[in-house]
Amino acid sequence: MSRYLKPPFQKVKPHPFVVANRMVRGSYVSCQSALAHYGLIPEHVPVVTSVTTSRPGRWETPLGVYEFRHIKTDLFRDYRLTELYPGQRAFVASPEKALLDLIYLQAGGDSPHYLRELRLQNLDHLHLDELERQADLANSPKLQRAAARVAHLARSEALEYETL
Repeated sequence: MSRYLKPPFQKVKPHPFVVANRMVRGSYVSCQSALAHYGLIPEHVPVVTSVTTSRPGRWETPLGVYEFRHIKTDLFRDYRLTELYPGQRAFVASPEKALLDLIYLQAGGDSPHYLRELRLQNLDHLHLDELERQADLANSPKLQRAAARVAHLARSEALEYETL
């Protein structure tokens, strides 16, 4: 981050996801941050949340607030290098993985109440087969229940907003 100059001398303001990736090597942006990036939740997310197999932590910096959550090594997958702005790329979870990471890290994250509370939207952008595949890969009953419930929500949303 030291290579970024302070305003007014910086040419390009670094994207918060790029900063997060640089703060903790071996991390990727996930959870609400990635879900908002993909338009799957309606809220602006003021904290950039990443997952890592390293120690968890939280930092408040002049560039923003960054939180790093710990996940098991065998769950550290399904992220990709994403172009955010021209010349700025960061590792970001796939939409399906971001949702599963959030559910995994949240106590009661698979409950119907919690899933409704997320106010998921644009569920037609989720690949439900991939969501279920990743939940099965994690070998987690919690994630498998959540994937089934999200698939049900997606089907309900599709019926509710059927094209006229």
